[in-house]
Amino acid sequence: MTDKSDKGPDGVTAPADAAGPPAPREPAATGSASSPYEAIRAVPVRHYGRWISAVVVVVLLAWLIWTAAQGEVIWSSVADKLDDTTVLKGLWHTVVISVTSMALGLVLGVVFAVMRLSKNPVTGGVAWLYIWFFRGTPVYVQLLMWFNLSLIFPVINLGPIYKNNTVDVMTPFLVALLGLGLNEGAYMAEIVRAGIQSVDEGQTEASHALGMTAARTMRRIVLPQAMRVIIPPTGNEFINMLKTSSLVSAVQYSELLRATSDIGTASGAIMEMFFVASIWYLVLTSVFSVGQFYLERRYARGSLRSLPLTPWQKVKASLSTLRRPKVA
Repeated sequence: MTDKSDKGPDGVTAPADAAGPPAPREPAATGSASSPYEAIRAVPVRHYGRWISAVVVVVLLAWLIWTAAQGEVIWSSVADKLDDTTVLKGLWHTVVISVTSMALGLVLGVVFAVMRLSKNPVTGGVAWLYIWFFRGTPVYVQLLMWFNLSLIFPVINLGPIYKNNTVDVMTPFLVALLGLGLNEGAYMAEIVRAGIQSVDEGQTEASHALGMTAARTMRRIVLPQAMRVIIPPTGNEFINMLKTSSLVSAVQYSELLRATSDIGTASGAIMEMFFVASIWYLVLTSVFSVGQFYLERRYARGSLRSLPLTPWQKVKASLSTLRRPKVA
């Protein structure tokens, strides 16, 4: 008989078929002696559509530049008139009427947004009627209505408070301010209303439980939290206001477009002066767009885990990436 058991070092007999620790398996023979797995050859995906679209865009851009270069534009006149005294005065008037109209629109927007949210049907109805009218009619028509107000009201008579001829009262600046500011107030009312409704109702209930009045709750609790929602569209509205202010040239207000148009008509360089106006409008919108970015970034604190990088921070990050030493 064959002995199927083995004795261990301590003399205890162990069965021959007892399972011991499995022997390590030898790796399969591969082409690489250092790795037990076959190296994967990664082939990058070729995006032919990107190259084709890039070529098409470059060709179209080159064609556009070539076509523009064929025009008979006196670019020296454009450069000379950029800092003309009349143009700079019109530029200043554009900034003034845009800022004041936006301030009036913002105040009216807050007032009518609160009225719209009021449980009083009278105030809510008046706010809805105001928004309905000024949003439903073009701002150009509203400017002309204010400009020709003397046709139906020759005298502004407020009794013992004030009385004067309408022509003397409705100056070009006041006409532009009323036309742009009242129209903007209707749009701002909807923006502010959306921002107020974005704040959780529990905030209002908690403030009322602490004994705060409705006005103080709106001023101290609701509006500061709603600013995060109100600021971005408000910035867009102001940038739009800068461009819409060109319409006030129809009511004899000497802003940027009217100033450049007068110079172009007198000198015959009409298209050149339109280029001057376009350049200054681009400068204004670019400057205020940067301000809008920083304002949005400030009010985004507390709602985002990390704030977006500023342009200077992006430049520093790019430079640090370029200077990073290569790993051997």
